[in-house]
Amino acid sequence: MTSQKPATPKPSLADSLQYVKGVGPKRALLLEKLGLSTVEEGLALLPHRFEDRSRVQPIGKVTDDEYVTFRATVLNAGTLRLGRRRKVFEVIFEDDTGTLRGKWFQFKESYMKERFALGRHCIVSGKPRPNTYLGAGLEIIHPDVEFTEADAPATLEMGRIVPVYPATEGLHQKSLRTIMKHLVDLYAPLLEEFLPADVMQRNDLVPRVNAYQDAHFPPPGSSADLLHKFRTPQQLRLIFEELFLIQVGLAFKRKHAYREQPGRTLKTRGDLIRRFVKLLQFEYTGAQKRVLGEIMDDLEQARPMHRLLHGDVGSGKTLVALTTLLTAVDNNLQGAMMAPTELLAEQHYLNLLPYCEHLGVKLDLITSALPSAEKKAVQQRIRDGETQIAVGTHALIQKDVGFQDLGLVVIDEQHRFGVLQREAIGKKGLSPHVLIMTATPIPRSLALTLYGDMDVSILDEMPPGRQPIATHSYDAKKRDAAYQMVYEEIQRGRQAYVVCPLIEESETLDLKTAQEVHTDLVARFPDLTIRLIHGKLKKEERQAIMTEFNRGGVDILVATTVIEVGIDVPNATLMLIEHAERFGLAQLHQLRGRVGRGAHASQCLLIAYPPLSDDAAARIEAMLKSGDGFVIAEQDLKIRGPGDFLGTRQAGMPTLRFADLVRDLKLIVSTRKEAFALIDRDPWLKEPNHQPLRDTLHRTLGDRLDLLNIL
Repeated sequence: MTSQKPATPKPSLADSLQYVKGVGPKRALLLEKLGLSTVEEGLALLPHRFEDRSRVQPIGKVTDDEYVTFRATVLNAGTLRLGRRRKVFEVIFEDDTGTLRGKWFQFKESYMKERFALGRHCIVSGKPRPNTYLGAGLEIIHPDVEFTEADAPATLEMGRIVPVYPATEGLHQKSLRTIMKHLVDLYAPLLEEFLPADVMQRNDLVPRVNAYQDAHFPPPGSSADLLHKFRTPQQLRLIFEELFLIQVGLAFKRKHAYREQPGRTLKTRGDLIRRFVKLLQFEYTGAQKRVLGEIMDDLEQARPMHRLLHGDVGSGKTLVALTTLLTAVDNNLQGAMMAPTELLAEQHYLNLLPYCEHLGVKLDLITSALPSAEKKAVQQRIRDGETQIAVGTHALIQKDVGFQDLGLVVIDEQHRFGVLQREAIGKKGLSPHVLIMTATPIPRSLALTLYGDMDVSILDEMPPGRQPIATHSYDAKKRDAAYQMVYEEIQRGRQAYVVCPLIEESETLDLKTAQEVHTDLVARFPDLTIRLIHGKLKKEERQAIMTEFNRGGVDILVATTVIEVGIDVPNATLMLIEHAERFGLAQLHQLRGRVGRGAHASQCLLIAYPPLSDDAAARIEAMLKSGDGFVIAEQDLKIRGPGDFLGTRQAGMPTLRFADLVRDLKLIVSTRKEAFALIDRDPWLKEPNHQPLRDTLHRTLGDRLDLLNIL
């Protein structure tokens, strides 16, 4: 009796990369550093650039302005000394038209001599430059070399357009290309087509399997220019499918998670609102009226509002928020306003308090810093319904806080909260209306992908009388001149902020600290009143300092970024930012927005300490060029990329593998149109031809877009 050989398991996209030919346990660990553990994840690692090695040219026609590939033989090879300690391994390559030198500064001499034996045939690729030491001819530093027969055909490395992958230490491009070729050949044919046929036809999309195969290893005749721009048909197909899947998820969530929830229809523009409008010493701007109209229309519907309000610094979001909260109170419901920091929550409370007192509305503040007895008393008032509007930090979502009848929630500076925190406050009531606010304008491409399931309102108009803010940058050597400008501004009767990135001295960062700067300014300007404020102060101390500053009793307020948002002092006309190179672009713009709030011209001074990184220089340049928050936001997205902008990783946005939010705005718009139309036609994706799409949506984005409880 002969024993049967066990059947070889069929390849699967869920297979571990460790068992792919050429990988093994050690390389599998290296691939994990790139976030790759399964075959499917490996296939999604697209080349981030390409090298055109398809055009083989004679050495005599090689120039130093482009990447080149040539066939040659080894004429000479050996080690040269550059000075006493430095050595270089040099190879002279030769063909019928001339010679060109290759140089390696990191090498093992015995290995290199054996490898570059005289007379060996090879294909060489790289970017030539003028010879550094001889002053004549060209050289290539660390060229790619493949040894071959004199008339050998193209390989993975030569004679074609070659993919270059995101690398990790210990895994070389040649090894990575070999692994990816095995993956593409064996596993790409297993990829399922999930895009509906009509969507593919309308958008002229190539099949999914072909897209993956050719996006990794472009066929002969491919355009190197289009590949670099990610605009080949194969690349566009993969970008389209990724964006389309996200947009279908957002459309699905909008259709079911929000629209199917029972909501409460509110009466708008009631008596309390009319009394509030009479209290105001000014009129709403046109943008505020438009946005409030959109919000009130939402509140009148029998479904909960889920609206994002974004606008520039100082565009009047707090007034919109208070009007919205008072509408809830006018309907005998409670309102809540959640802010990310205690200082911002305190500022909101103090800004809302005078209006609420005039209107007889009970307002309470709750933060984790409240004394225990006071916190319990506030919690009891909220439970009993005595508190009509509660303002607070994440303390609002703790188990001890229960509302009698929460009808409306405002979440400020939403990007500082995670998805679960935002959902937790929403669960404190019976499907309350939700208004999410941010003072960081959001580029359109990001709004369509991160908040595509929400209605979006934009405050794009400043209240009358707001002054433009002149922005200047100073090298650290001119710090004294910048502080002289601060002193002169105060002599004109104005006030100033000085912001530093740290509170106290750090062993690892050599930065001007808030405490050090405060001490320096007190000694420098003994005739001025200078105060220091930061997040470690007790609430009472912070409030006392801010009250004194508001009343004009403080000339210079030295602060950390606790004053980034929510501070409104019209007489403060100068903002000086120490170590501006250490701040993000959105932060710099937010800080600048603390001035320019009154009738006087205002300035922002940026002091930068060299050496500046390219990104830091780009941020400061953006600040000097524009005061428009939407322009700033677009530039910030270009500098940082979508992964870090607004903390999108913690905000629930799926990681983009193929698409780029700066480059692919048109595709975002077209995929959104297709996705929302599809969900309108087939709300539950029940049609047989939509089943693959439904399955893919559930498998890849169900948890990230909170769809698992709906699908």
